[in-house]
Amino acid sequence: MSASAQRAAETLLPVNATLGVLLATLLLAAVGTAAVAHLVRDDGRGQSRDILTAGLRAALQLAAVSWLIGWVAGVVPALLGFVLLMYLVAARTAGRRITPNATWVWAAAPIAAGVLPVVLALLATGLVTLDDVALVPVAGILIGGSLTATTLAGRRALEELAARRGEVEAGLALGFEERAARLEIARPAASAALIPGLDQTRTVGLVTLPGAFVGMLLGGASATEAGAVQLFVLVALMATQSVAVAVALELVVRRRLHREVP
Repeated sequence: MSASAQRAAETLLPVNATLGVLLATLLLAAVGTAAVAHLVRDDGRGQSRDILTAGLRAALQLAAVSWLIGWVAGVVPALLGFVLLMYLVAARTAGRRITPNATWVWAAAPIAAGVLPVVLALLATGLVTLDDVALVPVAGILIGGSLTATTLAGRRALEELAARRGEVEAGLALGFEERAARLEIARPAASAALIPGLDQTRTVGLVTLPGAFVGMLLGGASATEAGAVQLFVLVALMATQSVAVAVALELVVRRRLHREVP
């Protein structure tokens, strides 16, 4: 790392006791706000405990990941195993957010459909190699984006179908096939899952400076190199999320993903 990059890294957020105190204060503020505002989940349970748990888990998981990335660097089986672990966790997280029944396993399909082609394209073109530790953060960004898109698309589509069940039945009465009738209702709701990614891409550089861009600058890359990599990340995310939403929507309208009690 160059001297200027080292100074930038040190002045961005010094890792010291002050940072630890501030992190704890912000986490407690989030927990307290959720409690005072009575923010709840779909099942009526308060969100304050979830916020606290998420914060503590993030701290532990990041500490573990920081150690693991140094260990798996250059070891192909370990790198691939780590990426597979990220994918499995994402699939379960998205699936359980969408439905409590056993059909949650289908959430693995949209995530894989969105991420796998992009990762294979990177490997095929040589932009990333199997023994390159960069495979982990790149795959992680894409898996995380697909997780969010799959969760939002699945939840919104199922909620819309439940709320507008009468319109689906009206479509069936008019002669529509079940898939077509459900698709007309669920498609707009599922498509809304693309809005966060689109907004992030539209406002990049104007509202936020995303992590890939800042990270490369701190690592000593030029602004042009950092911008090019960030552009790739944003475009790749739009591609993976579009595929994930399309596949999740199809699974919902075909009743592969549902909330009915078996």
